[in-house]
Amino acid sequence: MKNKKFSVVKTGKAMSSVALSSPRLLAASDSAAQHIQQALRRAIVTLELPPGAHLSENEVALRFGVSRQPAREAMIALAKIGLVRVVPQRGTVVVKISARQMMQVRFIREALETAIVRQACNRFDPMFRASIDSILAAQRRAARDNDIPAFQEHDERFHAALAAGADAELAWQAVIDIKCHMDRVCHLTLLDQKTVLGLIDQHETILAAIDAQDADAADKAIRHHLTEILRSLPKVLADRADLFE
Repeated sequence: MKNKKFSVVKTGKAMSSVALSSPRLLAASDSAAQHIQQALRRAIVTLELPPGAHLSENEVALRFGVSRQPAREAMIALAKIGLVRVVPQRGTVVVKISARQMMQVRFIREALETAIVRQACNRFDPMFRASIDSILAAQRRAARDNDIPAFQEHDERFHAALAAGADAELAWQAVIDIKCHMDRVCHLTLLDQKTVLGLIDQHETILAAIDAQDADAADKAIRHHLTEILRSLPKVLADRADLFE
């Protein structure tokens, strides 16, 4: 299934094109709605769909080869997690980034992920541990190739593998449900290879602490990793104030 460029959004009067996956046929409404939601969420996080972009229910449905119902369900799901808002007379609009909401999400994520790595130091499934080396290698290749979407995909796989190995998948699911608000800011910080490679070094520090079963070191490493966004935030706010509320 190839990505296609097509118009699904309207910012003011100008139509803009966004690359999203558009399957020829999606039979079940639930799976179609989920697929559309994931594609739109990814486009919002990467700012292909920037704040202020208008989502057209009819065009989304047309491009994904579905009825309006799954397109509507996808937009409702995005509204529930706070990425879009239904504005009277204007339709569905991508919301601006909230620094306050991002800080709250970071707080929740730190609380959950410090607990995850502490538990990982006590017990960690060898099968998931074996998979993490290949994830980090793939992430480093993506960084060297300046492939930011692939880097972000492997970043999520790393954190998911930590949770799964620690038998804490539900904790990671709670993170997944809200992390999009942090991800939009993170995307703005991945501007150079040095920054990206530094994040991988932080992953390796976290993993080394888990391998050593040093819960305090793992706790410290994950906290440092998750505060990286706070160190980058002032510059992001100064450079891209137009994206923030």
